Amino acid sequence: MSGGGHRPRAHDRGFIIVAVLWIVLALATFASIYAAYVVRTADAVGASDTRVRAEALFTAALELTTYQLTAVAKEVRPANGRFDFRMGRATVLVDFQAESGRIDLNAAPKPLLTSLFAALGAKPDDAGSFADRVIAWRSPPARTGEDDTEAAAYRTAGLAYAPRRAPFQDTAELWLVLGLPPSLVERAVPYVTVFSGVAQVNVLAAPPVVLSALPGITPEQINAVLAARRSGSFDPQALLESLGPAREAATVGTSPAVRVTVGLRFDDGTRSSAQIVILLRDDDTEPYRILLWRDDFDQVAPAGG
Repeated sequence: MSGGGHRPRAHDRGFIIVAVLWIVLALATFASIYAAYVVRTADAVGASDTRVRAEALFTAALELTTYQLTAVAKEVRPANGRFDFRMGRATVLVDFQAESGRIDLNAAPKPLLTSLFAALGAKPDDAGSFADRVIAWRSPPARTGEDDTEAAAYRTAGLAYAPRRAPFQDTAELWLVLGLPPSLVERAVPYVTVFSGVAQVNVLAAPPVVLSALPGITPEQINAVLAARRSGSFDPQALLESLGPAREAATVGTSPAVRVTVGLRFDDGTRSSAQIVILLRDDDTEPYRILLWRDDFDQVAPAGG
C-alpha cells in the first residue's frame, strides 16, 4: 500500500467544480432577489418617498458590489470597478474602489504624509511639520507621567481641545490638527482615509494625486502606472518593481475595506448619491459591515458592530 494521501479521482473533481458553480449561482440569485425585495418594500411605503426609495437602492448596490467582490478569490479581487443596473424605476450607477488607494491617516509613515502635503502645495519644510502634527495627533505621548508638550502647544494656540493622542476616528479630524491650513486640509480630505489600515498605497486604485505622493516617484512612472491600468493587461508585481524607490510606499494588495459610490437617476428626473465604505467579511455570517455611510439626506453611519 502506498504511503501518500488520497488523490481525488476525476469524477470527484468534477463534482466539486459543479458544486462550486451552483453555490456561485445561488449567491447571484440571492443578491438579485434581495435587491428587488428592498425596492418593492420602498414602493410599498410610498412611491413619493424619495429618501426611502433611494436608501433601498443604495443597499441593493452594496449587495451587488459585495457579490462581485466575494465571488472571486481574495488574491484576484479587482482594486476598482463600475457597473450599472435598472431597478425601481431608476438607473443605478455604481463605482467601487479599494480603500487602500487612499492614504491612511493612522498607518501612513511620515515620508508618505510629508510627500502628500507637498504634492498638495505645501512648502517642503512646512509639509514635514504638518506630517509631524498628524502623527502626534494619532500617537500617545512618548513617556507617561510627563507633561504632554503637544497638548501644551494646543493650549498655547488658544484652542479649547487637545490632540486625540489616539487613532483618527474620521478624516474630518484633520481640520482640528494644529497648524494645518484650512485650504490644505480641504485639498487633502478626498485622498485620505481611516479605514484601510494599510501603511502603503495600492497603486492599482490610487488616483494620480495619491500616486504623486509616493516618495521618490517620477512623472514618467506615474504615467506608466496609469497607462498600465487603462490597458488592463499587466503584471501587478512587475509594475510594483518598476517604481524603484517609490516601491517602499506602494502595494498591489487590497484591503477588505471598499469605498462604494452610488448615483441614482430616477425616471422622474430626481437624482441622489451616496458614498459608503464597507468592510468585506469573508469568514463571517454577514458578507459585509458598513463603516461609513454618507448620502444626500445627511445620513451618516459610523463604524458599528
